[in-house]
Amino acid sequence: MLHNYLKIAFRSLWKYKTNSFVSIAGLAFGTSCFLLLATYIIHEFRYDSFFQNKDRIARINLFYQYGEGEASHIAMTPTAVAPTFTREFEEVEKAARIYPFSGNGSVAVRYEEQTYNENKVIFADSTFFQIFSFPFIEGDPASALSQPNSVVIDQTTAKKYFKDGRAVGKTISMDDRYNLQVTGVIADVPSYSHIKFNVAGSYSTLARSKTEVFNSANDFTYVLLRPAVSLANFQEKVNAFVKKNLSNPSDPGSKIRLDAEKLSDIHLYSTVSNQMEASGNYKYMYILSGIAVLILIIACINFVNLVTARAAIRAREVGVRKVIGAVRVQLFMQHLFESSLVTIASTLLALIITLLCLPELSVLTGSSLTLSVWPEFTFPLGLVLLVIVITLVSGMYPAAFLSGFQPAKVLKGNAFSGSDRGNLRNILVVFQFSISMLFIIATLIANQQLDFIQNKNLGLNPKQIIVLDMSSGIPPAKLESIKSDLMGQSGVKSVSASYSSPLDIQGGYSISAQDKPKDFYIDITAIPVEKDFVQTMDMKLLLGETFNSVDIAQATQQSEDLRRFAFLLNESAVKALGWTSSEAIGKEVNMNGRQGRVKGVLKDFHFRSMHEKIAPIAIIPEYDYFGKMLVKTTGADASQAVTILERSWKKNFPLRPFEYHFLDQEFEQMYRAESRITQILRVFSFVTILISCLGLFALIAFVSQQRTKEIGVRKVLGASIGSIVMLLSKDFVKLILISVLIASPLAWYAMKHWLNDFAYHIEIGPWIFVLALIIAIVITFATISFQSIKAALMDPVKSLKIE
Repeated sequence: MLHNYLKIAFRSLWKYKTNSFVSIAGLAFGTSCFLLLATYIIHEFRYDSFFQNKDRIARINLFYQYGEGEASHIAMTPTAVAPTFTREFEEVEKAARIYPFSGNGSVAVRYEEQTYNENKVIFADSTFFQIFSFPFIEGDPASALSQPNSVVIDQTTAKKYFKDGRAVGKTISMDDRYNLQVTGVIADVPSYSHIKFNVAGSYSTLARSKTEVFNSANDFTYVLLRPAVSLANFQEKVNAFVKKNLSNPSDPGSKIRLDAEKLSDIHLYSTVSNQMEASGNYKYMYILSGIAVLILIIACINFVNLVTARAAIRAREVGVRKVIGAVRVQLFMQHLFESSLVTIASTLLALIITLLCLPELSVLTGSSLTLSVWPEFTFPLGLVLLVIVITLVSGMYPAAFLSGFQPAKVLKGNAFSGSDRGNLRNILVVFQFSISMLFIIATLIANQQLDFIQNKNLGLNPKQIIVLDMSSGIPPAKLESIKSDLMGQSGVKSVSASYSSPLDIQGGYSISAQDKPKDFYIDITAIPVEKDFVQTMDMKLLLGETFNSVDIAQATQQSEDLRRFAFLLNESAVKALGWTSSEAIGKEVNMNGRQGRVKGVLKDFHFRSMHEKIAPIAIIPEYDYFGKMLVKTTGADASQAVTILERSWKKNFPLRPFEYHFLDQEFEQMYRAESRITQILRVFSFVTILISCLGLFALIAFVSQQRTKEIGVRKVLGASIGSIVMLLSKDFVKLILISVLIASPLAWYAMKHWLNDFAYHIEIGPWIFVLALIIAIVITFATISFQSIKAALMDPVKSLKIE
């Protein structure tokens, strides 16, 4: 019996080669898209799940709000939190601090005569590797960071520094400040860990480890809770401790909290800022999961339409087999067996496509994606289940449909007289194109929002600015030396520096004013800058003046009594302080001990993502630390400016490799998640349209075969080719119009919610839906025109003779 099924199946597939190829290709594309998206989704949901104590690990986040100011909820905490929690709470088995030494820049690491720039450098407490079970290749996790000036590196870094030799015991130099002895080598950190590092030094090496303070937040703090400890109960005890010890009784309006967040929630569900890496978004994962399932369903629907379209040709075969004794169960199993062969072939092809496309998807998502991200044995098991499900979903209806023909009707040519099956096929086409239109509209809106972000006036200009990272700071003398080398060169417009990136300023302060009540202050963001920062960033000064050499001299006085600061405030800060721009000039203010006056008012500018509204910000001249050097070029001679900059850099920092990037690259990085989801929508919109068009192609072929006699009669009576094409096309255009009407409100609702995540966004206009309709009609006519014209050109004599 099986041999007979196999022979008939191969004969049928080979006889109708085009139909078989389209069936296999459509299912293969749909299955491959499903596997690709499933791999990425599994990668995201696997984040931090490989740690042995993952269910007992929590990160401590800091929440604070001063008076009526803006609330801040950040992932960083003061240095005192970890040791205090270890002493005060019996629920805490271990606690560890992580200090991101490289920040957003890089650190010079030297071994013998070779220097490397490392941008994933952290310093961590000795308990770090006892809380997080990173696998060690060399060394002991219990003692690797127990001593000052010790360091653990990953396997790739060890091979880079020491080639194939043993790493433990070797000494490396970091930033020309620390000589660190390698005490361990770990396996490379998986891409699905939110704690990513190449080099981890011992926290006790740093001067910050000697003091426990609560008034600044620059560490990440993690705790390992004892077994059976409830996170909710632990949080209640933490709240009571904070209320008793950290709250300010004289200022009941101020709020402070230390929140424990589960390790499993950090990557996809955390909403705090200042995280170690940009978090994902669980909403996007659910969207992508829905896309994966819908594409697979569309592929199965396409297969059903292709098989039922071929039913008109195979109807007589079924009738003859029934007449000679075949029962319905045998015919059902035969056609289901054919479906399983197509499914197996398409799955094998899909696997090849998946392997070829995974590197491209890795680039698109910014993650290292391989099939190894699937938990052990789940991928082959999932593949088998997928074959079974697709076979049943896509094969059951065609098998029941084909095996249910009545021999008498089939042999008389009346097998397709029922309307129910035609209605079902129409419903399937409407479903396919509704999903396709949903993707098209969503892609158009996402593209428009990204264009809006990229073209919106930021209040500053990140273009043509070269950025040099210096995590350990640029000494003022070195900065002036480089600046003097560059200024006057034809390719350089201006040179400046700032504490952090101008596009992602996070420093949190409070500011009060002399003309306000004693207990009045607002939360404000602030950034220390070099005196030419405003000009370099092309910021607009509304009133007052920018910084000059006198401001720098006053801000760098050795005596605190003589030290004074000039402040540049943005419009939002002036408004929050209750002033107009003209009133603000000359006002005396105090920002966390920095006393001075307002020298100028800047037009509001975006210093964070457009997901957030522009908040109050102060710019101050302060020369203690600059992490970013900014070189504004003319654009035309940028390469010459880079050459001059490199020469000057090597003169001032001979042991540190020269690396740079452009500031607008940081801007693009800020919207990486939105850019990725838009690109994914583009790719998979194209795939759904392609698969849907194959289904539409199958349906027009079916209708053409079913109406062969009618077309012949119409041609004999004088119908033109154009009228016949319109006759066959109009029903499908109606189906597409219905699809657009169904998809439009769904797309509007979904994308409205997506846009609400942005503080600044576009308004969805009616032209998007009109454009989607035009695209749908063009695609429809392009798909059905070939079969319609082919049917219209058929010789009526031959078609009537056949009938």
